Amino acid sequence: MTYILHFIKNLLSFVGNIIYLNLIGMVLISFLEGIGILLLVPLISLTGLISFNDMGLPINLKWLNEFLINLPLEISLIVVLSIFVTIMVSQGFFQRQQSILNGQIQQSYLKNLRERTYIDFLQSNWSFFLKTRKTDIVTVMTTEILKVSNGISLTLNFVASIIFTIIQVFFAFWLSPYMTICILIFGFGMIFVSKKFIRNSSNIGEETVYLSKTYLAGITDHFNGIKDIKSNSIEYSYINWLEKFGVRFENNVNNLIKLRSSSQLLFKSVSAFLIAGMIYVSILMFKAQPAQVLLVIAIFMRIWPRITSIQSHLEQFGEIIPSFKNLYHLQQISQDAKEFNKSTYENSRPLVIKSGIECRDISFKYNKDEEEYILNGINMFIPSHGMTAIVGPSGAGKSTLVDLIMGLNKPDEGKVLVDNQVLTEDKILSLRKSIGYVPQDPFLFNTSIKENLLMIEPDASDKDIWEALSFASADEFVRNLPHGLDTIIGDRGIRLSGGERQRIVLARAILRKPSILVLDEATSALDSENERKIQAAIEKLKGKMTIIVIAHRLSTIKNANQVIVLDQGRIIQTGEFNQLTLDRKGMFSQLLGKQLEASI
Repeated sequence: MTYILHFIKNLLSFVGNIIYLNLIGMVLISFLEGIGILLLVPLISLTGLISFNDMGLPINLKWLNEFLINLPLEISLIVVLSIFVTIMVSQGFFQRQQSILNGQIQQSYLKNLRERTYIDFLQSNWSFFLKTRKTDIVTVMTTEILKVSNGISLTLNFVASIIFTIIQVFFAFWLSPYMTICILIFGFGMIFVSKKFIRNSSNIGEETVYLSKTYLAGITDHFNGIKDIKSNSIEYSYINWLEKFGVRFENNVNNLIKLRSSSQLLFKSVSAFLIAGMIYVSILMFKAQPAQVLLVIAIFMRIWPRITSIQSHLEQFGEIIPSFKNLYHLQQISQDAKEFNKSTYENSRPLVIKSGIECRDISFKYNKDEEEYILNGINMFIPSHGMTAIVGPSGAGKSTLVDLIMGLNKPDEGKVLVDNQVLTEDKILSLRKSIGYVPQDPFLFNTSIKENLLMIEPDASDKDIWEALSFASADEFVRNLPHGLDTIIGDRGIRLSGGERQRIVLARAILRKPSILVLDEATSALDSENERKIQAAIEKLKGKMTIIVIAHRLSTIKNANQVIVLDQGRIIQTGEFNQLTLDRKGMFSQLLGKQLEASI
């Protein structure tokens, strides 16, 4: 229950005093419902079957008999029934208002919870996303948050059940203390027995969370790789996976249904035996009159459903606690990884790089428990308004180095300096706002070209957009599209070619007018024609901004001002393209030679 209490505290701080209005409503509704029990007494008396005195009730109710006995039977009946109708209608009205208020509280809290969790995730550092499976985040943002919201509603209903039960017990105790105590003893005994059901519900809930996360991860991977699946004709390998997974889902749900039905069967059976036993004892042992037996049944039917409702709520808590736990832990991890807040974000301004960026004695490893560093003793300087290329074999640490330069990761040793100033946490956002980043695998949203571009610079004019497209050598093909800038490009830009997607992403980066342009192997998957166009676009930008290129194809960086060669996390060569080419024993010359051989 620790995780539920955590979110209840959040709820209380979010909704404020309105929650107490809700509790007052619960008490009022329960009070009105409890009065219904008392109305049974005068109604039974008015039938003439038995008098107040014969029922052996507390003296407190005798005043009601004295009031009614002085009225004609018809009037008495009308009075009692009118009071009954008034109470029931009032109870229905207040119950409606409370249901609306509960719904508003739940939906408002759901909105707040979704927004706070989403903000926590986006404000987390890059390390959080490296360690957390993306589909786990998606599961939390969709399924788990909804379950937690329903759990909050369940908690409010549980509190209502407790309040209703206490007040009903109060009225029932007033009418018959011995009978009420008897029912309560049986009720608490049943709740104690139901601990096994609650524990099993929690186990099934844990399995449900695991299955949901695994299913979403698998389906996401399958459709991300749908081209490979179709091309290799391996559809049925994945269909078989889904069929096997479907059996696990089916068993999980069936087990939950069996558990719930077993619990309900137990409580209904006990209810039947209990009321039959009470009636038997009342009639044969205590010689109770029919009206008293009717009162026994009425009290039982008022209290016992409340007890079963509490037990049902406890079982449902067992099912959803794993979702509370899952959301809580991921929230805590993301909050521990928080690197900025709204105020920091709004107050940060893009940097204007004057002299350049320096890496001084940098060493880095992803897992702090590992002995080997991914990068070791990196010293380099990237001059402003020039083009610096970082090359090396796969696994040399090129992308890791650029991640450190962009402030996505922090070095374990050494420091990054921008214009001779150490890159501290308060400057990271300003640096990133100065960067235009083009990845190897360009990502575009399933919307229009214009909307994709405006995501990075919402206030950009059409003139700014066409200028960025022109710089990226993308304006010509965009004008030839059926709807120009308003053309919908499909999921991840699938309706465009690889080169077209890459140039749109480059235009998006340029639209920001960054001080630093980072190209992370942006031409490695392109054909010669598109590679030439990207190269031409980069040439236009030289001198206007600091360009950092991670290059796979070495022919694309022949105009770089500086080439840095990495191998096994260390810088082994630095110099101009032609200078490194002439060093026949150097790695750069060897890499270039292998690429030339492969192209022949």
